[in-house]
Amino acid sequence: MKKIIATLLTMGLVVSMTACGGNKTDDAATAESSEAVVEATEEASAEATEETSEAATEETSEEATEEATEETSEAADETAEATGEVMTHEQYVAAENESAVTVETYVQAKQGWWEKDGVGVATFYTQAEDGAYFLYNMPCTEDEYNQLEVGTKIKVSGFKSEWEGEVEITDATFEIEDGNFVAEAEDVTSLLADDSLIDHQNEFVAFKGMTVEPSTDADGNEVAYLYNWDGSGTQGDDLYFNVSVDGKTYSFTVESYLCDKDSDVYKAVESLKVGDVVDMEGFLYWYQGVNPHITSVTVK
Repeated sequence: MKKIIATLLTMGLVVSMTACGGNKTDDAATAESSEAVVEATEEASAEATEETSEAATEETSEEATEEATEETSEAADETAEATGEVMTHEQYVAAENESAVTVETYVQAKQGWWEKDGVGVATFYTQAEDGAYFLYNMPCTEDEYNQLEVGTKIKVSGFKSEWEGEVEITDATFEIEDGNFVAEAEDVTSLLADDSLIDHQNEFVAFKGMTVEPSTDADGNEVAYLYNWDGSGTQGDDLYFNVSVDGKTYSFTVESYLCDKDSDVYKAVESLKVGDVVDMEGFLYWYQGVNPHITSVTVK
């Protein structure tokens, strides 16, 4: 740019000298001056073009480098996903819904085995030291189901999904690995009204000192529990009951596929009375908000 300005000033000076000289400047001098101006202009133009070309080349090179870096990063992510690289729980939480995921975890409980379209499936509650996972309708043979006892370590690959707030792994495959871990129930009673409660989703947890509140059955009567959420069921269906703490009431469930009518917890809930104070354990399931699947109830 400085060279172009200098050239323009030179041209102006030459033109000015020519105008001031008038008839005193002969044709030869005028021609020489004109040739000098043209040469200077061409030289400056060539240099300016070269500088512009270099700048454009440099900018293009930088853009190409950035694009290549982004493509390499994306390719690395896709490769990790395709090869089933094991994620931490934090990476799992950060993953997009419907994306492929692979985790290592430990069986903590399982719902009943059944056949869907001729394929055996079961739903599992699992947990590792850094977080928990809900494996929905994971294909497995009945023999494999029987092998997956509490504490068994498994490597699971599937897709991260969400249904009504519950985050789960679907279309999963698994392999049994060496290792054993059984989680202790963490008391989350004080977190029930806190937004951070969801950070414990699907974990094995405890609730203490909660009071049984009335539910309304299909006939309009106040009762301690319901068969099905609206009281429309019968013994053997899911049990729903209300409990409160710190002035807030929550709906808890005994999932019949997990704990059937012959289980201790099912019978314990059927024996509850409004006003009972209870301690409970279960898995922090989510359905449009916290909706724990309770596995143990003790009346205080």
